[in-house]
Parts: sequence; C-alpha cells; structure tokens
Amino acid sequence: MRTLVVVPTYFEVESIGELLSRLIAAVPSADVIVVDDGSTDGTCDVVSELAADHPQVALRRRSHKGGLGSAYRDTFSATFSDYDLLVEIDADLSHEPEALPELLSAAQAGADVVIGSRYVPGGQIIGWSKSRLRLSRWGNRYASLALGLAINDATAGFRVYRSSIIEQFGLADIKSDGYGFQVEMTYQAVRAGARIVEVPITFRERASGESKMSRRIVIEAFLFTTIWGVRDLLLRQRARRMYRTQ
Repeated sequence: MRTLVVVPTYFEVESIGELLSRLIAAVPSADVIVVDDGSTDGTCDVVSELAADHPQVALRRRSHKGGLGSAYRDTFSATFSDYDLLVEIDADLSHEPEALPELLSAAQAGADVVIGSRYVPGGQIIGWSKSRLRLSRWGNRYASLALGLAINDATAGFRVYRSSIIEQFGLADIKSDGYGFQVEMTYQAVRAGARIVEVPITFRERASGESKMSRRIVIEAFLFTTIWGVRDLLLRQRARRMYRTQ
C-alpha cells in the first residue's frame, strides 16, 4: 500500500538524521516528508543532504512555527488522495522507527487507525518523571471518559491512518494542536466508525534537544476535550427529550 510518513520538525538537528536513516531502513518503500517550521539550527540542511541520496525523502519548509497539528493537517490534506496510508511520527527519536512495520501491518490487515500505544500490555515509557507520567495517564483517562473513546492512548503521536478514513471525517474543522490534535483526530475517527487498533510500543524521552511540551498545549487539550464532551452530553440529552415527546 502506498505509504507516506510525515515528520514535523522544529530545531531537531541532533536527531533528524538518525531518524530518517532508521526510517529508510525500516520501511524502504515508504515516502517521507519532513515539514519544518523555520528551524535555523541546520535541521533542513541535514534533511536536504540525505534527500539528495534518497529520492523518497522530501522537505517542506514553512516560514514560521505553525505547530504539529497544522503540519499534519496541511500535509494530510494535500496528499491523502495520493497515498493509502499516512503515518505520524515524532522527530526526536521518542518513537522507534523499527516498530513502524508492525503498525503498518495492522493497517494492511484492515484497521482504519493504528495507534502506537504506551498504555496497553507490552507498551512502556522510558525516561519520564513520575509527574509527567501522571499527567499523561490522567489526560488519557479524562479524554476517554469525557468523549467515550474506549482508547488507552488517545494522545499518542505515533500512528497510522488509512487515507480513506481521513477523507471520510475530513480535516476542515480540526483546529487543535499538540495533544489536543491527537485527541481530536481520535475522537473524529471514533465518530466516523473507524476500526481502531492499539499496538504496544516503547516510548523514550528525547535524548537531545528541547521538548515542545508547554502549559498552553496541555490547557488547550483539556479545554477542547471538555467542550466536545459537554456538547455531546447536551446533544444526547436533547435527543432523549425529543424521543420522550414523540
């Protein structure tokens, strides 16, 4: 199946070369596009040098920091008609490229969305503080409860989508970024009736560079999740009232 791996970057010169080399070795038939948000640390130079020897690698430069969500939205919107499978992966080596063939295999077997999950049996996180782990676990439990997702790792950033499911629910109304983007994409896929499979992965804290996590991203995810959950609750209550009056 035609596969595109999308890698958003922002100041990832220390990891991007290794990530791309390992991706090419793990999935040599896949195309890879790096979407860079105006890095000035040499990230784009590393990608361009590697792309010169590997035609399946391409670089898209953006002039400013648009964020992870917009990098995926813009790229998926422009390419979903050309590929069967679209892949998200972080640039900082938190996700092991060698695990991607297993995720792709689950999609090829019929899954609409495959999530590389830290919170199913066999999944694990290496290098996080206890407070970071508690925040992530709490966020996932809250999203699952508020939105009725029945997904263990709705905030995961290593995943595969069938382009057909993205076309079905569309990207025009998806506005959030960071964790919120991942939750919103999961939410829309569930609402579209997608078959979602979680595959256990090992997640490692970045070994170099600076984390892009911020308080704004956490607050955004919480607010959006709450808004969607309240909206769905009100719609269900309205539907029940209408049913009783019939």
